[in-house]
Amino acid sequence: MTPIMDKTEAGRLVDAARIRAGLTWSSVAESLGTPLVWTIAALLGQHPVPSDTAESARTLLDLDDAVVESLLQQPSRSIDPALLQDPTIYRLQEALAVYGPALKALIHEEFGDGIMSAINFKVDFARRADPDGDRVVITLDGKFLDYRW
Repeated sequence: MTPIMDKTEAGRLVDAARIRAGLTWSSVAESLGTPLVWTIAALLGQHPVPSDTAESARTLLDLDDAVVESLLQQPSRSIDPALLQDPTIYRLQEALAVYGPALKALIHEEFGDGIMSAINFKVDFARRADPDGDRVVITLDGKFLDYRW
């Protein structure tokens, strides 16, 4: 019996299939009828993909059985330490390091003692034109979870 393919490896194969098909992530998400950022995260291995979506991805990207089988599995959500050195990921961490305490203070001031969920969570991405250079807009939308005693 062959082990189930690692989700990271499946993600690399999905991305290669997407590139070879000449598709953008936006066109993949649109074809699958799924949210853009969730789609990318799921197809790269950070979420289990529902069977109907995995089958649609199989058709769209000509994925084999082993990749689809892996997409269906529950992930072990983590990050490769080498990715933390990537300039884009590092800058996102830097932004949270600088603004995290202020955001925490605002959450507590506005909502009380609690946290923003990263499970009941949505994330959105957009490009906004600006005369000083286009802007990256990332929206984090998490349910407030109050601490209960």
